[in-house]
Amino acid sequence: MVTAPPKPRPTPAHALSSRERSLVPVGMATILPRAAKQVRRLEAQLLEQVSNWGYDEIILPTFEYLDVLAPGLEAELLETCYQFIDRTTGRTLLLRPDATAQVARTIGMGLTGDALPQRLSYRTSVFRYEPEHAGRGREIFQVGAELVGVADVSGDYEIISLLIECLQAIGLRSFTIALGHVGFIKGLLMRSGLSPQGQKRAEQAAARKDLPRLEELLAGERIAKSAAKAIREAPELTGQEEVLERGRVLAAGDPALLAPLDRLSQLYHLLCAAGHRDALLLDLGEFRGFDYYDGVVFDVFASGVGAELGGGGRYDHLIGRFGRNLPSTGFALDVDHLFRAVEWPQADAEEPRIEYVVAGPRRAARAVSDLANKLRHGRRRVVQLLIKGTEQTLVSNALAAAQAQGANALIIVEAPGVDGDHVALFEKIGGQHARRNGRPPRPVMKKMSRASLVASGRSRRRQGASK
Repeated sequence: MVTAPPKPRPTPAHALSSRERSLVPVGMATILPRAAKQVRRLEAQLLEQVSNWGYDEIILPTFEYLDVLAPGLEAELLETCYQFIDRTTGRTLLLRPDATAQVARTIGMGLTGDALPQRLSYRTSVFRYEPEHAGRGREIFQVGAELVGVADVSGDYEIISLLIECLQAIGLRSFTIALGHVGFIKGLLMRSGLSPQGQKRAEQAAARKDLPRLEELLAGERIAKSAAKAIREAPELTGQEEVLERGRVLAAGDPALLAPLDRLSQLYHLLCAAGHRDALLLDLGEFRGFDYYDGVVFDVFASGVGAELGGGGRYDHLIGRFGRNLPSTGFALDVDHLFRAVEWPQADAEEPRIEYVVAGPRRAARAVSDLANKLRHGRRRVVQLLIKGTEQTLVSNALAAAQAQGANALIIVEAPGVDGDHVALFEKIGGQHARRNGRPPRPVMKKMSRASLVASGRSRRRQGASK
């Protein structure tokens, strides 16, 4: 198991006062510019990684018809959905509560073709009504990947290897992947003699690691002491290879229980051979929270984050609810939890929002716009401003406006004493340069030709393209 000392977390840029929270729906968040930039960077890094593995992005609809998607959703999840009536058709709509079910519906309808295997990725939000408590939002930002058409252990190995590379790509070095197989604990429950209702409730308790509730359920039904003992023990069987040996003892030669352990053992040794042993934790009580999982399952955790970063597993029979059965596995990562797990460089907080402000008097509106656009073509962030005031106040007003924008530099078109082919350039006026010793810096103007500015932008663009 991987552990690490707590890391300093970025201050949530979307943190709101109690008054402001009363204006935002419970479980929702407004992500302000600095944090939004970091979130988008995370998403881009993750999508780039899955793309490098051959996964094609799919954009899923926000709404679904309840009767169409319901076969892919368990009853408990349906109860947490946001539902409303479509005014056009009178049918019940729901905000998507789960992306995997949507992918399964899409493939089951034949929309992605018949060629196998299929590799799909997505970036989306899912919506679930959750009780208000820490770590659980009602809008969950996700990036995920689904591998369809690979039945053997190589599919499980690929999807978990991809997951590991995604976490490493965003700079997360310390994490734990808890590996299990739902077939093992389900098999224990099935052979125990529990009633169908008792078995379902026991599955839910095991998924939540609610051992007192599990004990209560076992005590309420007449089952063999040996079966009850095995069920009690399974959720606490966590560790390395010794866990599999203990699982085989509990299986007592039952092929239905030995098969999941063999599959889990194969996967574990493949991942260990690839150098991932330190990130793995075998957990025979790992169950996930969705009833469509029917094979290897996993959750991802990191030190200092009080909730899983994501997870996934095998769902060989889910697509069959919408068409034909196809072996499938995948994962989804919670972007908000990843945001809290990643240690962001301090430079991110100091980076100027705007590289240049191009300013000038109202009569120079066309010249200001043309120069700003040419600089943007060099991949520079540029804001254009028309400055009110007299010729004498143009420079001071423009400087004040540029510093208010957080710009690093100011360019003034038709500045006093500067001919038409040149501009006035003021550098290092914003961000970390805005104040030194509590005082604003003394602006230093230099004249520069418009052609030189544009040429420097083109040079930068070529350099960026060559990297």
